[in-house]
Amino acid sequence: MPQMIMLGSEMIRINPAKNTIEYSTSQGRSWSTRYSSTSCGEFIDLLPYGNELIAATSKGIYYSTSQGRSWSSRYMSSTCGEFQCLMDGGRELLAQTSKGLYYSTSQGRSWSKRR
Repeated sequence: MPQMIMLGSEMIRINPAKNTIEYSTSQGRSWSTRYSSTSCGEFIDLLPYGNELIAATSKGIYYSTSQGRSWSSRYMSSTCGEFQCLMDGGRELLAQTSKGLYYSTSQGRSWSKRR
């Protein structure tokens, strides 16, 4: 499912047709590509989290400290299943996956199943 967020004065979205990260500074009237590599897998969800942008992808959890211009892997295990969506739970990062609800208190570096 496509995801769009506000980050500062920019709108940032996943374009699923191209699997790119795009941004708009014109309230969505026009869009420019910010990231267009396949190295992260397919982008599924975006979440602003502290000074980072966190992405759930088909390869795991990735993060960006450059507003989506570049990405680094943070969690790539298949233990949690496929990540479907992310949420800022205050003191923890929450993720709905194909195996249930997981939480992380380490910015997505490790995950535990919510019971």
